[in-house]
Amino acid sequence: MNILLLGSGGREHALAWKISQSPLCDKLFIAPGNGGTAQFGTNVAISVNDFESLEDFASAHDVALIVCGPEDPLVNGLYDFFAESSVPVIGPSKAAAQLEGSKEFSKKFMHRQGIPTAAYRAFTAAQYDEGIAFIAEQKPPIVLKADGLAAGKGVVICETHLQAEEVLTDMLLNGSFGEASHTVVVEQFLSGIELSVFVLTDGRDYKIIGHAKDYKRIGEGDTGPNTGGMGCVSPVPFADAAFMQKVEELIIKPTIAGLAKEQLEYKGFIFFGLINVAGEPYVIEYNCRMGDPETEVVIPRLQNDIVDLFVKLHNNELAATTISFDTQAAATVMAVSKGYPGSYTKGIAMQLPAELPADTMLFHAGTSVQADGELITNGGRVIAATAKAATIQEAAAKATAVIDQVQYEGKYYRRDIGYEFM
Repeated sequence: MNILLLGSGGREHALAWKISQSPLCDKLFIAPGNGGTAQFGTNVAISVNDFESLEDFASAHDVALIVCGPEDPLVNGLYDFFAESSVPVIGPSKAAAQLEGSKEFSKKFMHRQGIPTAAYRAFTAAQYDEGIAFIAEQKPPIVLKADGLAAGKGVVICETHLQAEEVLTDMLLNGSFGEASHTVVVEQFLSGIELSVFVLTDGRDYKIIGHAKDYKRIGEGDTGPNTGGMGCVSPVPFADAAFMQKVEELIIKPTIAGLAKEQLEYKGFIFFGLINVAGEPYVIEYNCRMGDPETEVVIPRLQNDIVDLFVKLHNNELAATTISFDTQAAATVMAVSKGYPGSYTKGIAMQLPAELPADTMLFHAGTSVQADGELITNGGRVIAATAKAATIQEAAAKATAVIDQVQYEGKYYRRDIGYEFM
């Protein structure tokens, strides 16, 4: 079959790498792709939110399956749009994508289904005074979240009441995140260690395809502002059988049952953003797609044919499927542009290592190729090195050694990915 993959980041490069390995994939198209995805298919210069152009392209090229990488098209109704043209989309319906598209919607869903999560209240600008009063009643730290999509940057952990009041004012009255902060969720702070669990579901059955821990802060030792992700490791050492059984019973099963109960059509990935609080899992957030850079460690450890999994998902045959994993650990180290996550310069020439060691990969994120074939930077997060090895420590060392060899002016990366598991 011909497959159309949507997106342009490291997640999509990893998915393109995996999809291209399947004997079920005849041709792979990536819209719009990046400087690395063309290794595994054909880049197509169409925006992920230009549904009409995507439909025209799919029709002209006999596309039988669309795999959506980023969240925006799903929240905007990609699944519903293509349902009319009978092209299957790996992803949820617009209604179900509210699990990521609206923090308030997801919180209400979790409360209806009895899923453990932090206590919260949501406020609009008209409820500003109530929000200030609620903040005054909370014990810091206090978490404020823009309700809508904010490119992974709409969450602020405030250490004082004054900071929380200032952030609420900035979000609600000054529109610091635009429409995303039209509503703000003020949430109880949970102390623990975070992890992500990834599931494929047809809306009735599910399969866990991996778990990972990512590193959001720009600075080593988890310091500085949040980013889209500076690195990742998998599997998560503390996510043993006993902990994962709790995750399934308390979180995953009630979520899938809730989707069915509330008639939310869902045929794709669910990203469970969790926190381990003294051995008990709580949901921080849902995402309706794979994470980035989590995909870059989860997908290389998944031994199943991913296109076969997509077909089984579409045909409601997931229940009888067995998921297999590489026994090795994986680690990803992300190289970013100077100035990220603030302002940065694009268009800087890059040089990559001529050869890569065994069990290592480079997944492009913010890169592009010029007409003369020169590879240049084209984003804040530029390129990720992933390595597999017997331990997280070895995998992280291998990935760091590869990133060391990537050359471009202003390159920055963390050298401590996976540090708490060393």
